[in-house]
Amino acid sequence: MRDGNPAKEKTSAGNSKRTGNQKADVKLRTTLSGTTAAPWRFLGIAGVAALAAVAGYSGNIHAKADSDAWRLAEPVVYENISVFPVVARKSAETAGFVTLDEALLSGAALVTERGSDVLRRTRDGRPIGENVPISERIPQSGASVNELVLVNRGKKPLILLAGEMVSGGKQDRIIAKDRIVPVGAEPLPLDVFCVEHGRWTSGAGFTAANTMVHPSVREKAVVDQEQTKVWDAVRVGSTASIIMMPGGGASAGGGNGGAMGTQPSLESRRLQELSSVYAPTGDYQKLYNNSKVNQDVDPFVDEVQRRFAHATENLKGERVIGVVIAYGGEVAWSDIFASPELFERYWPKLLRSYVVEALARPRMKEQATMADAEDFLKQLRGPEKIESEPDVYRWREVTQGRYAEIELQALKPEDMLLHRLKIHRTS
Repeated sequence: MRDGNPAKEKTSAGNSKRTGNQKADVKLRTTLSGTTAAPWRFLGIAGVAALAAVAGYSGNIHAKADSDAWRLAEPVVYENISVFPVVARKSAETAGFVTLDEALLSGAALVTERGSDVLRRTRDGRPIGENVPISERIPQSGASVNELVLVNRGKKPLILLAGEMVSGGKQDRIIAKDRIVPVGAEPLPLDVFCVEHGRWTSGAGFTAANTMVHPSVREKAVVDQEQTKVWDAVRVGSTASIIMMPGGGASAGGGNGGAMGTQPSLESRRLQELSSVYAPTGDYQKLYNNSKVNQDVDPFVDEVQRRFAHATENLKGERVIGVVIAYGGEVAWSDIFASPELFERYWPKLLRSYVVEALARPRMKEQATMADAEDFLKQLRGPEKIESEPDVYRWREVTQGRYAEIELQALKPEDMLLHRLKIHRTS
C-alpha cells in the first residue's frame, strides 16, 4: 500500500531543487493533482513508450496504453535480487540520440569545470572562433562543486541520466537530473553532485566513467537533490533502513514484512575500512570499483547477466525495454526505456549498479512476486513538477509518500518518452 494521499488540484509557479542556474527558456511548474497526466495501467508507461513510434503524441502524455504492447516477464532471481524484464513488441526509434558515455568517448561532447575556457558555438555545432570577445564566452566565475559546463559538439541530441558519472576535473561528479542537450546548443551550465568528497585538485576536463552510481546514491541525487545526502549515501553503502533481528538476522524497512535475512556482503565494517584507506577523498570509484569489492561484485554481475540472457533469449516477437528491480520482498526500482536498443546501451552499467545495491543490503529470504512488481508500476497521484525546454525535452516528476517517478520526454525530432524511472525511496 502506498502511503501518499491524493490532493485537490492546484497549479502554481514553483522552484526546483536544482543546484545550478536555470535557463530563462526552461519552464517549471508544480501541480498537486488527484489524477496525473498519464492514465497508465500497471506497465502502461512502457506501452506509451512503445506506442510513441507508431501512433505519436504531442504535449502532455494522454495516450492510452495498448495492453498488448508490453508485459512483465518472469523474474530472474539470484541471491537477494529479482530482475523483472519489461518486454514489448513495438518500440520507438532512438538511434538518433547519443548517450553521455558515447559522446565523451567519441569527442562529440566536452565536459569541463566551470570557468574553463570553453567558447560559445553556433546552433549547428561549429565554434565561433578563437577571437570571440571574452563577453561572448561562458562566464568565467571559477569552478563550482555543483556545476560543470557541457558542450554538445556532435551531430545528435545528447541524453543525460541522473546518476551517471564523469571522471576527472577537480573531483568526480554525477549528473543531477535527466535532460536532453540539443545539437549546436550553447555551452550548458550542468547541475552535478560530487562523489569524491575531499579531493579538490588541479584539472578541468572530464572523461566517461562508464558508471551509474547504485540506487541508494542515485536516489539522493534524483529526489533529495542534496549534496550532503549524496556524500552520506556514498559512505554508508545502502540507505535502506535495516532493523537487526535476534540471532544476527535483519529486516529491510519498507519491505513486505519482517523476513529474516543475513548481513549484507558489503558490510558497514568493510566500507569503513575502505573509507579509511581512501580517506580523505571518499572516492566512489575507489570504494565500489576496487579489487576487494570487485571480488564480490563481478561474479554476482556475471551470474545475473547469464540468467537474464538465458531468460530473455527466446522471446517471440518481443524484446526487453527495461527492468523492475526487487531486493528480497521489496520492489525498489525500475528503469524503462523507449526502445530495446536504448536499454541495451545503458544495461551494463545499470546492472552493476543494481548489484552493488544488492550486496550492500541484507540477503533477505523473501522474494517479490509478479503481482508486487505490477503493483509497483501503477501510476502515482501526488505533487507534480514539470520542467521543459521548448522543442527539446520535457522532464516530469511525481511523488506520493515514499514513491517517486521521473520521466524524460523528447520533443524533437519526434515526441517520445525516452526514459522512465520509478523509485521506492529508502527514507
